[in-house]
Amino acid sequence: MDKNIESIPKLQGYHCFACGTANPIGLNLSFYKKGEYVCSNITLGKNYEGWENMAHGGIVSTLLDEIMSWSMIYFKKIFFVTRSMKIKYKSPVPLHRLLTVKGTIIEGEKKRLCKAKGLICDEDKNTLVKAEATFAILSDKDLYLVPDELKRDMNNLFKKF
Repeated sequence: MDKNIESIPKLQGYHCFACGTANPIGLNLSFYKKGEYVCSNITLGKNYEGWENMAHGGIVSTLLDEIMSWSMIYFKKIFFVTRSMKIKYKSPVPLHRLLTVKGTIIEGEKKRLCKAKGLICDEDKNTLVKAEATFAILSDKDLYLVPDELKRDMNNLFKKF
């Protein structure tokens, strides 16, 4: 593997549709750091189709939300939720072709908000879709929404980065 690429560990046994290892119909994304980006590679099949031979827009937005979220997890090591996301579809996202999904932080914490950007690129490094999102950082009082076991596991994961 390229020495500029660092594999990122993830939690095991959770049901997140995008990254969960226990979700039989999920994407089970894996992540790595390359430069200032958190990345994931995926080839989407027919189960994720919208128009013929094109990925469904909801799946595309899921990929972008997840990669930007993992940028927050990796670079910020905090608990958060997606507040808003803006997507620009530049070209159709093809099925059965290797895609690279990339995310990075573009603006640090301001009033408990943080911004990230995401990209989906094809094998030829063409940008097919761009996104920007704002994430709301959970305060200690909001963490009651997160189960204790998940908080523990996430805090242990943060220590591995």
